[in-house]
Amino acid sequence: MNPLLTDRAQLLAQLDAVQEFDIAIIGGGATGLGVAVDAAVRGLKVVLLEAHDFAKGTSSRSTKLVHGGVRYLAQGHLPLVWEALRERQHLLSNAPHLVHPMPFVMPAYRRTDQLFYGLGLKFYDLLAGPARLGPTRLLSHAETLQALPGVRVTNLVGGVKYWDAQFDDARLALALARTAASHGAIVLNHMPVTGLLTEYPAGRIKGLTCQDTETGQERSLKARCVVNATGVWVDQIEAMLYSKPGNASDAKLPHAVRPSQGVHLVVDASFWPGSSALLVPHTQDGRVLFAVPWQGKVLLGTTDTPRPQVDWEPRALESEIDQILQEAAKYLVKVPLRSDVSSVWAGLRPLARTDEKSNEKGATHNVSREHTVKVASNGLVSVMGGKWTTYRAMAADVMQSIRNAQLISLTSEDVTLDTKLWGASASDGPYGTDAELLASLPGAGIGLGPLPSRQLSEAMVRFAARYEYARTVEDVLARRNRLLFLDASAALAVAPQVADILGTETGVSPQLADFEALAKSYQMP
Repeated sequence: MNPLLTDRAQLLAQLDAVQEFDIAIIGGGATGLGVAVDAAVRGLKVVLLEAHDFAKGTSSRSTKLVHGGVRYLAQGHLPLVWEALRERQHLLSNAPHLVHPMPFVMPAYRRTDQLFYGLGLKFYDLLAGPARLGPTRLLSHAETLQALPGVRVTNLVGGVKYWDAQFDDARLALALARTAASHGAIVLNHMPVTGLLTEYPAGRIKGLTCQDTETGQERSLKARCVVNATGVWVDQIEAMLYSKPGNASDAKLPHAVRPSQGVHLVVDASFWPGSSALLVPHTQDGRVLFAVPWQGKVLLGTTDTPRPQVDWEPRALESEIDQILQEAAKYLVKVPLRSDVSSVWAGLRPLARTDEKSNEKGATHNVSREHTVKVASNGLVSVMGGKWTTYRAMAADVMQSIRNAQLISLTSEDVTLDTKLWGASASDGPYGTDAELLASLPGAGIGLGPLPSRQLSEAMVRFAARYEYARTVEDVLARRNRLLFLDASAALAVAPQVADILGTETGVSPQLADFEALAKSYQMP
C-alpha cells in the first residue's frame, strides 16, 4: 500500500478539476467519513469537507470503546446491541492495528447483583454468537481482586468478567479518511461549508459553498447529492435552507438532535493498575461508571448531561467533575483527587430526537443511541444519532436511503463489510503498515521534550504533516497523537517544538497560541 501524500495545494487543484461530484459530504467525523468510504468504494465521485479537523468534535471524545452496549441491553434495545456486536467484529477484522479486545469486570457487592448481571452478560454473549470475544464468567472474591487489583474490597463478594473492545477514536477517523482517499475520494479538513446551493425554482439541492480557512478563498461545488453528517451540528446545516446567513428565524430552525455531554477525567495508571477495565453499570444517579486503561493512563467517566447548546470545545461542569470523582472514590482503593487529573475533556453525543415534545432538561442516559436518516423533499440527506461502533452500518444505511430516494443509481449491496482500513495489519502499533515509512523519516529516534520517541517523535510530526492532513499544532497533539487528551501539561510543554517542525513542513502558521489557550482549558480548573 503506497502512502498518499496530503499536500493541500494538490488536493485543492483536484477539487477544482471536478465539474460535478456524485456525493458531497459535510462533516469529517465517524459518520461522514464512513459514508465517504462507502461511496468511494462504489466508485462514485466523492468530496468530504470538514470545518475544522477530522474527528475534531464528538468523534475524538468517546470513552474509546467499541462495544455492543451493556446499557442498551438493560434498556431492551436488542436490535441495536445485536447490530453493534456484529459491527464490533468487522472493526476488529478491518482495523486490527487500532481496535483490540479488552476484558471488563463488574465488581459485585451483593450476590444477587452478581447473578443478575452475570445472566445478562451471558445473554450478551448469546447475541454476539460467533462474534463473541471471550466467554462471560462469574468470578470469585479472589479472582475479582486478581483481575481488579485497584478495586475496593469492603463487602466485595465477587464479579462478572466479559469482553468488549477498545480503540483510538481519532486515529480510526484518520484511517477512514485515508481509506476514502485511497479509493479516489477528495477529503479536506479546515474547509467549512458556508451555504447550500439550490436549483431555481424547484429548490432542489445541487451543491454547496465552502471557504478555505487558510486562504479565505471561497468555492462553489456542484453535487448530485449532499449528505449532512455533522453530528450535533446537523441542525445548523439544515437551517441554511431556511434563511440567509445572519438572518435565521428561530421558529423555522429544525431540532433533529438532542445533545448530551459526556465528560472524562484522566489519571495516572497507578489509580487503576492492571489490564482489565472497570464497569459499574448503575451508579447512584443511574449512569454508568468506567475506569478504562488507555495508552498508559486511565480514563474515568462518563457523564450524560443534557446541553441546550453545542460548542466545538464543550467544557466540563464542576458538578460533572465532582460526580465522577465521588463515584470513583466508591470503587477505587487509591482515591483520585482533583490535583491528580492530568486532563479533563468533554464531548457532545448527537442523540437523535424522537419526541419533539420531550423535556429539554430531562435525563439523556435513557435515550437510545440508534441513528436516523432523513431525506428532505429538496434532496438533502441528514443522518442523526448513532455511535462509533456502528459507523459502518450507519454509512450503509445512508447510501441505501440515497438509493431509495433515487438521488443516485446504486446497488443495494453492502460494499464495505470486508474493506480493510488504511494501515490494517496485525501490528500492535497505531501506524500499522506505515510503521516502516515512519521509521525512515528524519527524527524517528528523537523524542520531543522529555517524551520517549515511541510516544512522540519529530518524525511523527513530519508524518502527520505529509501523510495525515495535519495543519495545526492542535491537529497533531489532539488527534494524530493523543497527548492533549492524556496530559494537557505535557502537551503544552512540547507544543513549541511541534509548531517549529509543522511550520517548516506546511509553510503555514501552526497556530501555536491558539493551541496553548486550548490546552490550558484541558487542565483541571
